[in-house]
Amino acid sequence: MTDDFTDSANPALLPAGLSDLLPPDAAREAALVEAMMAVFASHGYERVKPPLLEFEEGLLTGSGAALADQTFRLMDPVSQRMMGLRADTTPQVARIAATRLREVRRPLRLSYAGQVLRVRGTQIAPGRQLPQLGVELIGVDSAEADAEVAALGVEALGAVGIPGLAIDITLPAMAPALLDAAGLEGPARSRLARALDRKDAAEVARLAAEVGPPAIFLTGLLAAAGPADGALAALRAAPLPEGPRRIADNAAEVVAALRRRLPALRITLDPVEFRGFRYHTGIAFTLYGPGRTGELGRGGRYMSGEEAATGLSLYPDAALRAAPPPAAPARVFLPAGHDPEAAAALRRAGRVTVAALSPADDARALGCTHELRGGTLFELAGAADAPATGADDAPVRGADTAPGMKE
Repeated sequence: MTDDFTDSANPALLPAGLSDLLPPDAAREAALVEAMMAVFASHGYERVKPPLLEFEEGLLTGSGAALADQTFRLMDPVSQRMMGLRADTTPQVARIAATRLREVRRPLRLSYAGQVLRVRGTQIAPGRQLPQLGVELIGVDSAEADAEVAALGVEALGAVGIPGLAIDITLPAMAPALLDAAGLEGPARSRLARALDRKDAAEVARLAAEVGPPAIFLTGLLAAAGPADGALAALRAAPLPEGPRRIADNAAEVVAALRRRLPALRITLDPVEFRGFRYHTGIAFTLYGPGRTGELGRGGRYMSGEEAATGLSLYPDAALRAAPPPAAPARVFLPAGHDPEAAAALRRAGRVTVAALSPADDARALGCTHELRGGTLFELAGAADAPATGADDAPVRGADTAPGMKE
């Protein structure tokens, strides 16, 4: 017996983590992407389109270095140089900003949409080829910039019908700054970092007590994770050294700026979370939908070459699961000999037409809900021979009504 995973004769077999997106989901995902990109454009973010492949040394510099172990590599047969398949689009946008757009006035607002490919998925998200879209705000280092980008993600997801969004803010630099201030190095630092990564409060308290201030503040900050007001209060109360204090003050400024834009947004804050944010230099954030929709996007402040920047990546595959399905348009079967002007009027009105190519074509087998007969729409479901009724089923009037189309 042949194992499906090794059956090279199976034409439907794809590598692990790769999959086909079929109708109607492929069309839905494309529509979601364009709707969210339209929101970005309305805020002045201009679209760029970097290539799928780049030379390795260019792709894996700056913020791209954090993705080296997730990048597929291959030899370019033309230049005989190693190339990488992008695992994230942000480093490419940073390259464009630093080279092709280096003379453009800052702040620079750019957007993108495309596919990324990664060496490994995760247990929660095993996919390795992923759609990604996002924005980069380059050349400004401020809480207002961070808040603009985060609020833009909320607006874009809301535009595709995802309600009840929440944002979780993290401070990736806080725990390393406290460990630096405590003078921790080597195995002691690694043990405490692992305990923080596991959220092991008892172990963090034990190890921090051995070190003393300022590492001992980690215990209270670990417990403070939750609603932003409580976490910010814990940060204000802690006698933090100068570096960590600046990080805490910046977090408070970002939360205040976000609330000015989105007063009803639910904001949580985890002061010592640092997993998955290896290249962020300021606040980082994750956008969540209601229920079990999971992560819908991530972003935060980083360095784009020599410039401060804030970016956001949204995940259309997750948005597809979270967004309500749109109402399917009427799908109209056009029999042989139909009036082409009447069919064009239906398409202008938002209906989908499927033309018969042979006498054997069957309306229901082709997924049609209606049929055009002599200029009148008939609904196939239910009373098959009754003319269609209701606003959606009525023939188009006025300028879009083709000759011969009857009410």
